[in-house]
Amino acid sequence: MHSKEIEPQTRRGRIVKMIWKALPLLFLMMTVVIIITFFSVINAKKTKMAEAQAKALANERPPTNVVLLDVQPTTIRDRINLPGAIEPWTDLELLAKINGEIIEVSVIEGDKVTQGQVIARIDPTDYQIALDAAKASYRMAHANLKRFEKLFEMRLIPKSEFEKNETQVQTTKAEMEKAELSLSRCNITAPMSGVIRRLDAKKGLLLSVADPIARILEIDKVKAVIGIPESDVPFVRNIDTVQLTVQALNNLKIEGRKHVLAASPENIARLYKLELAIANPDGMLLPGMFVRADIVKNVAKASMSVPLYTVITRNQEQFVYVEKDGLAERRPVALGILEDWKVQIKKGLATGDRVIVEGHRNVEEGQRVNVVRVVSGKEGTAL
Repeated sequence: MHSKEIEPQTRRGRIVKMIWKALPLLFLMMTVVIIITFFSVINAKKTKMAEAQAKALANERPPTNVVLLDVQPTTIRDRINLPGAIEPWTDLELLAKINGEIIEVSVIEGDKVTQGQVIARIDPTDYQIALDAAKASYRMAHANLKRFEKLFEMRLIPKSEFEKNETQVQTTKAEMEKAELSLSRCNITAPMSGVIRRLDAKKGLLLSVADPIARILEIDKVKAVIGIPESDVPFVRNIDTVQLTVQALNNLKIEGRKHVLAASPENIARLYKLELAIANPDGMLLPGMFVRADIVKNVAKASMSVPLYTVITRNQEQFVYVEKDGLAERRPVALGILEDWKVQIKKGLATGDRVIVEGHRNVEEGQRVNVVRVVSGKEGTAL
């Protein structure tokens, strides 16, 4: 026989019974809380002991020799340096306008030519004969018109006959002018000043219309062509000039003025072509030379900056060490734009702070330091 549990009849009895049943769970929860609190206290004590030991150790260490940078406001620029190439301002393919045999070539490849200078001559014989015939036809038509004019005034011929002769004069005049134009084209001239890059014309060569004669490059003015990544296009829109370095000319520094920025990318790399106009009166810049474009995207004036290598990253935190009262002080910083080896400090440093630029890897918070030298901004970036 199983004994039945007696259910309390009073409210107080039921509450006591409920509390009695919950006691094991409450005891377990209290035990867990006590254990967690105990370990938290132990960890806090360990952290304090470690900090105290580190501080004591730092004080016990001999002073570390350091070099300091006296931080002062300066201007820092966000730059991009991109490759490019020199291209001729105009690259012209000269083609034949008439048929005929070349009887003379006046230039060679590499020659400089001026606008209107004769490059080659086509045999003019056929075109001279055609012109002479056209002139004769025009003279005859003009003489006939005068005779018909008198007859028309005397009302001996109808007006339609007179108008027909007027039309004949205009037609023969047009044929004569066309023959004159064709004859003038026997002298193939340079349509612009430039350099003969390629010469296709050869003496004795029989030409047809649109056959190549020569390729002429205009290089008194040239253009530097730079590929701009799409992420930098908004910055490039607002610039007027760009500093260029020509490596082939002993790193010659020149200035290019923005001519045009392409409205769409030129290739699968999604680079937008930027053309910069450059004066080249002495012809020093030649097509094909490589250049480097130094494009300033942003300028931060009166900013704090330090050499990039002085910034230490640890546990996703960036900081520098500064010297204060002979001790190393850890200073969290927020970084900005980067120029060469110099980085902008947007937050964390003030004018007159002395940042440890040498020996900063060998110090800890609160460690004594021995200042060997204090350098200025320019000296600091050269260390």
